Amino acid sequence: MPRIRQLPVELVNQIAAGEVIERPASVVKELVENSLDAGAGRIEIDIEDGGARLIRVRDDGGGIDADDLPLAISAHATSKIASFDDLERVATLGFRGEALPSIASISRFALTSRPAAQAHALRIDVDGGRPQPPRPAQHPVGTTIEVRDLFYNVPARRKFLRAERTEFGRIDELIASLALVHTGVEFRLSNNGKPLRLLRQAPDAATVAARVGDLLGEEFLQQSLRIEHEGAGMRLSGWVGLPTASRAQADQQYFYVNGRLVRDKVVAHAVRQAYADVLFHGRHPAFVLFLELDPLGVDVNVHPAKHEVRFRESRLVHDFLYRTLNEALAETRAGVAPSVAAAALPQAAAYSYGNWRGQSSLGLGAREPLADYAALLGGTPPAFGAAASTDLGAAALPAASTMDNAAFAASVAAAEAGEAPPPLGYALAQLHGIYVLAQNAHGLILVDMHAAHERITYERLKTAHAGQGIRAQLLLVPLAISVSEREAGCVEDQAARFAELGFELQRSGPQSVLVKRLPTLLDGADATQLIRDVIGDLMSQGNSRRVEEAGNDVLSTMACHGSVRANRRLSLPEMNALLRDMEATERSGQCNHGRPTWVQLSITELDRLFLRGR
Repeated sequence: MPRIRQLPVELVNQIAAGEVIERPASVVKELVENSLDAGAGRIEIDIEDGGARLIRVRDDGGGIDADDLPLAISAHATSKIASFDDLERVATLGFRGEALPSIASISRFALTSRPAAQAHALRIDVDGGRPQPPRPAQHPVGTTIEVRDLFYNVPARRKFLRAERTEFGRIDELIASLALVHTGVEFRLSNNGKPLRLLRQAPDAATVAARVGDLLGEEFLQQSLRIEHEGAGMRLSGWVGLPTASRAQADQQYFYVNGRLVRDKVVAHAVRQAYADVLFHGRHPAFVLFLELDPLGVDVNVHPAKHEVRFRESRLVHDFLYRTLNEALAETRAGVAPSVAAAALPQAAAYSYGNWRGQSSLGLGAREPLADYAALLGGTPPAFGAAASTDLGAAALPAASTMDNAAFAASVAAAEAGEAPPPLGYALAQLHGIYVLAQNAHGLILVDMHAAHERITYERLKTAHAGQGIRAQLLLVPLAISVSEREAGCVEDQAARFAELGFELQRSGPQSVLVKRLPTLLDGADATQLIRDVIGDLMSQGNSRRVEEAGNDVLSTMACHGSVRANRRLSLPEMNALLRDMEATERSGQCNHGRPTWVQLSITELDRLFLRGR
């Protein structure tokens, strides 16, 4: 091996560039974030040849003092932190002092800047990491950085660049993601001299919503819930897409922590669990969410490109996100407009961390025999077996909500008198024994009666079990499970948490545990895999809902078998009872499997089908 030697500054910066600068979009990210940190109200980004030939970022921010200009392109020189305490509570997007020297080492770089206190600007040029003396220049207050011929002196890196259209697409997506959170800043983006984006400042809620609509489409706003919630020292705001507006790819998922776009497994897990009961298999939710918390509660210095963060209280953050999103989605009742559902979200002081811990939603009791079905639903048990598909009887719809003929007649009379109908209106007929047709104030409602009744039954089963708490049964012969030494340690440390979930586990060796007690509802489930999954959740997120999810799978199956089936003829009062139950039941816009339970066809849409008015 050769002797140890100090690396040249240019090589050090090129190594740093390899970690921070992956492609032209990485350069744009670093430069625009610097402009935002400088307090810019307007940022212009000019791109040529997908960023390979030119990246120019101009802002009207505070500018850089003449004496600081050479330091700006020096490694580990920054105005944003000065001590370890500053690093622990970073409030800016940049803070390491690596970006500019890294970019300057792999391009032909020029920085021109003027603060308000200076009569004229100064410009400094850097060619492949070799700076030239600063010289006077003309420039308004603010800063302009030009990056030409990116990777010209690192040809191996330049070969990995994609087509111009692909590279520019990444830049465009980056600017959109920054514009979603920095709504008080005007962004202008041009490509090869052609203006492509102009996003003016959005000073109020209406213009902010308009910007979101411009970037993600008006349909996103129309098919999303507005979130605004505070608790446990955190604030969550933004928009979450309705389950029925899910997407085939996870291409509209934006999560910001203190203004920084991040990818985090705790966040992803909380969002996935919140949508677990309402999202169709293989689909992805859309959302734009902003989480604000004390900078001391999050470590942003865990990834070279600052894409990831680490929460100091990950379980608290996970519970806050899950609880907020879950309750918002629970209000997606059939017939309720998104704006109404969002307004029903609990207010800021509704929950605290202590309340969450004391009011666990893991309420799974013993598996109920079919004969006890009535106790769960408050009515007579339905018929199971072959006859279920054609003749369930009136008991399939819970007696508590059945509308008699007199009540139905009264509802029709109220409609004829001009009174506002309920959201899903009144039933008209049944189509092929599958769909209920109803008329409301906007037009025609179509309801999949099995899917709708399945959700109603499922929610009542969950409520009944939640009131009973988790019941557990002692195993006649304890179950031995082989685990890693780290997993065995987790079982030992989290014994109380496992007990809350209905398990009694005991460490029996360095890499083994004994299962002595299991939740009764999960009798017959794959206990070994379930316990391993729970251990994994507790180790990574500090919390687990695996037991509740597994129990809900059982209840979902019971609800599916106990719901009204196709070809079952319903009377008008039964159809109207189903509509009223849908309006009162949480998550009734989707069945247990994420399929929609109802659709609305407005009068305008019906007129369009029949070419009326043309």
